Amino acid sequence: MSMLRRVVADVVSLLYPRECAVCGDALVEGEEFVCTTCRFRIPLTGFALQSDNPMKERLSALVPVREASAHFFFVADSHWQRAIHDFKYYGRWLHARNLGVWYGHLLRQSGNYDDIDIVVPVPLHNRKLLKRGYNQSDYIADGIASVLGVKVVRHALVRIVNNESQTHQSRHERWDNVEGNFAVRHPESLSGKHILLVDDVLTTGATIIACCEAMLAACDDIEISVATLSVSQREFSFDR
Repeated sequence: MSMLRRVVADVVSLLYPRECAVCGDALVEGEEFVCTTCRFRIPLTGFALQSDNPMKERLSALVPVREASAHFFFVADSHWQRAIHDFKYYGRWLHARNLGVWYGHLLRQSGNYDDIDIVVPVPLHNRKLLKRGYNQSDYIADGIASVLGVKVVRHALVRIVNNESQTHQSRHERWDNVEGNFAVRHPESLSGKHILLVDDVLTTGATIIACCEAMLAACDDIEISVATLSVSQREFSFDR
């Protein structure tokens, strides 16, 4: 880096300090997106490296999924919960993509996702999309797909019911809330593919199951794997 560019970069960093997407502390030279401390403390699930893991076991008992994993545990009242809320509700969509890239490298390292053909994000209803301005799962999918070297297919799987948020719903209410909410508009774009279905958080699995059922009903020649950025620690309260 030339002396002038270094001076400009130093001035910019003073005026607009780069912050860790997780804890909010200023990033130091050599750190990108997430600080070293948060990278060390991330509550990784390890699921991507285990073809047989509790998340896959739970989902495959209900629908035929080939692989399933989550990057880290969603821990209530933690910095990682803040990171998810920032990109989900406060417009920091770039954080979602960067976390997707990080996760994508882990999926590629595992070797369990080498033959993925396309990535499909869990969709928002058009009304909610217009209100929020973006779908966070789109950006997570973009990040993962960029590492796996495949394309993201949007608009094939659609949400046809604009249901209420599931954030404060009970386990049974979540299942009732998503039944029949999804449909496939362009089955030819999914047919014959190994699909990686991507979402931000898996709690009970109701949304993921509903999406899988819709795709399998439309295309009987597909395989589905699942990758969520996080998974509820409360739902998977087993010894790690």
